[in-house]
Amino acid sequence: MTAAETAELEKIRQEVDEMVKPWEGKPGNLIMVLHAIQNRYSYVPRKISFEVAKRLDVPLAQIYEVITFYNYFKLEAPGEHIVSVCMGTACYLKGAPALIQELKNELGVEPGQTTSDKKFYVQMVRCLGCCGLAPVLTVGHKVYSGVKPEQVRGILAEYTQPQTN
Repeated sequence: MTAAETAELEKIRQEVDEMVKPWEGKPGNLIMVLHAIQNRYSYVPRKISFEVAKRLDVPLAQIYEVITFYNYFKLEAPGEHIVSVCMGTACYLKGAPALIQELKNELGVEPGQTTSDKKFYVQMVRCLGCCGLAPVLTVGHKVYSGVKPEQVRGILAEYTQPQTN
């Protein structure tokens, strides 16, 4: 193993230790540790999964069972901007499916996929809790309410155009 590989492995071990410590010895700790990993990296990196398996003394297969069972966890890094379309009842009835279709048209990806330039990741979510603002789309933490399909291109442009001051 090279010095760089050894240093990377040590860094991974330290990060895993940080995320495992608060949950050590507690029932159901695997899912909580995976949440911490997902929150830190936006996905669960393979190298991290190996270290978690060692640290918690659980089979790697069990980790992947949890990751693949829950929709929240991702195995690949999402795009720079996460676009979420609320599919709760109010949003669905007020046009969320048309927003998904427009995102497919504009970005060329299905929900659960990242654009080839790694700029956008599109996902459908159950509810964003903004029912009175339906239909709702978020990009990162910014909420767009009452969105119509013809507005999608402009919303995406906010994240692709160079910022001017």
